Formats: sequence, C-alpha cells, structure tokens
Amino acid sequence: MKSVAALFLVGMLILWTELPTGSAWSCPPVHITCAMVNPPNHCYTDRHCPRYKKCCPTFCGRKCISGLPSLTYG
Repeated sequence: MKSVAALFLVGMLILWTELPTGSAWSCPPVHITCAMVNPPNHCYTDRHCPRYKKCCPTFCGRKCISGLPSLTYG
C-alpha cells in the first residue's frame, strides 16, 4: 500500500513540473493576415519571450506580447 502511495506522489510531482508557468491569458484572435509569404517571426514559443509575455500570432508573423492589464477598481 505504501508503494502505491509513493508511486502516486511521484506521478503527481511529475505532472506538476510539466504544468505551464506564467499567466492564464491566451493570445488574441487574428482576423487579418498580411500578404507576405514568410512573415518575420520574432519568436516561436513562449520560452523565446521575456517574462510575463507570450509568443502570439499577429497579423504578420509571431511576436512577444503582454497580456491585457487587469482592471482594478477602488
């Protein structure tokens, strides 16, 4: 029984380390695309971007963008 609990704990730790880090926001939708055949990409994954930015498709290539600022009332 102890080995099952230990195996479960190890599995949970592996899954926890694989979780994406950063914010929960997603890239905005792109409705228009440019006519370039191979638009310039400034990034390919979120790891190519500075902290708190995501690599998102834009109207012409991929770029690192910041999330929308959270609105605070008070």
